Amino acid sequence: MIPARVLDVLHTTPRTRQLRIALERPLTFRAGQAVFAGLAGTDTRAAYSIASPPSLGRQARLDLLVTADGVFGVTGLAPEDVQGRAVEIDGPIGQFGVPDAGVDAPLLLVAGGTGIAPLRSVILDRLEHDAPGPMTLVYSARTPDEFACGDELLALAEHGHLSVHLTVTREEAPAATVARTGRVNDALLRAALPAADAWCLVCGPAGFVQASAESLTAIGVAAERIVVER
Repeated sequence: MIPARVLDVLHTTPRTRQLRIALERPLTFRAGQAVFAGLAGTDTRAAYSIASPPSLGRQARLDLLVTADGVFGVTGLAPEDVQGRAVEIDGPIGQFGVPDAGVDAPLLLVAGGTGIAPLRSVILDRLEHDAPGPMTLVYSARTPDEFACGDELLALAEHGHLSVHLTVTREEAPAATVARTGRVNDALLRAALPAADAWCLVCGPAGFVQASAESLTAIGVAAERIVVER
């Protein structure tokens, strides 16, 4: 357990917030892993994927992406209510992330909703290490204003660091930055796949993960190259 404090709460979407957390000591983790987090002095904990790269953990900092309708497993606790409060972090936990065999390989990252959190960690970590393989992100959200870290991701795409495909699932006109409406499907993933030998990381709600993994298999991606997290 690492004592920590919430430094800042950033508004990311109408339904999510990004917590910036200062730890009392560094935390070593792999991009894609998660932690348990809770208010200090309580037994209630919630699991969150780490949304920041391992380099930030070595500086005793973490970013967590949380929903706005209850933080740290406490119903009704708003993210804004935890700014400045003492928290406790346990971890890291989980095996999600880029396998050692895929460190320099092309990557296809598929995110649904808050599933972008561990994939943001992967993206930033890979950029810091100048990995040679290309990276493509397919990101699905309900509406154009629900892409957490959307501006950051589009800026990376504008500078050529990342290829980004955004899609919204609600029946409404997409924003200018969103080229597509509809769910992630075979056609979208086939168009986004950066190479036949790409490793594919999928994170989001359980149904989204299952459907995306099935689509990847349908377009010919080998099962051992599909890594999923729910």
